[in-house]
Amino acid sequence: MPRFSIIIPVYNRPGEIADLLESLAAQTVKNFEVVITEDGSTIPCRDICDSYADRLDITYLQQENIGRSPARNNSMEHARGDYFVFFDSDCVIPADYFATLADALDEHPLDCFGGPDAAHESFTDTQKAINFAMTSFLTTGGIRGGKASMEKFTPRTFNMGFSRRVYEKVGGFHEMFSEDIDMSKRIEAAGFTTGLIRRCPVFHKRRINLGKFFRQVHVFGKSRITLKLLYPGSMKLVHALPACFVVGLLMLVIGAIFLTPWLLAPIGVYVVALFATALASTRSLKVALMAVPAAFIQLIGYGTGFIKAFFTKIILGKGRNIEEEIAARKGK
Repeated sequence: MPRFSIIIPVYNRPGEIADLLESLAAQTVKNFEVVITEDGSTIPCRDICDSYADRLDITYLQQENIGRSPARNNSMEHARGDYFVFFDSDCVIPADYFATLADALDEHPLDCFGGPDAAHESFTDTQKAINFAMTSFLTTGGIRGGKASMEKFTPRTFNMGFSRRVYEKVGGFHEMFSEDIDMSKRIEAAGFTTGLIRRCPVFHKRRINLGKFFRQVHVFGKSRITLKLLYPGSMKLVHALPACFVVGLLMLVIGAIFLTPWLLAPIGVYVVALFATALASTRSLKVALMAVPAAFIQLIGYGTGFIKAFFTKIILGKGRNIEEEIAARKGK
């Protein structure tokens, strides 16, 4: 029996799955199986999965296009491992990941765990800039990068795992945005231990252009309000900072137009700080230059999504109320 069952939902990503499976085939230990559920793709990856059958213990499943959470749940129903490990289809896994993970869990057992993400040297400059925007302390408070953080660590499904015992007690994922945070909250509420394993990063490609990146983080901002409705005590200062950034940025720009251009100085200082930090971490002038607009897109996208959902759901009381959010979370 495998110790780990790797759970991967996929939708129209055959090229990404090929890269992910190649990285799994190169693992230094093979104490795992791979269970892929195709979520009604119009461009299936069955042939790619079949091509790795001689190098990986792999199971390929299909379902109608009903969402990534049902896809993960379907894979878990067919999994045989003691732990379920979740990757997104756009991840590449370092060769020593599962050897390191096994050692880490032997040293300090955890019911639920996660790791940071990073940019592989083969990624495009845009992907590296977006990775900086999503992991830097100056943009997200460090909640995704595995370093100092303004928020208690919460595993996310680009690099997350939990034991079979957790699954049997807590159940599967709910079909919603930020379903991984919802799952982590449920695991915590059930009394299980959760921790960050810093030495188990993955290389996360993320969105390949800034337009798609904006839409993604805008949804993240809106989903944070949904999580507040579901878990009233879960909202932290770090979650509201992008919204504060948007308001502050707007006020500074308006003030600079009508009062004095010197009000743009704080923006300039922040731009310099972003550039210097990105240059130090990526060691690339081009990526550092691209990281500045990527960081602004990350903050403005998330912040505007947060503000929109806060005004609509909390101030106006439109959309689902708390009871409806909870019912939707439970799949009723």
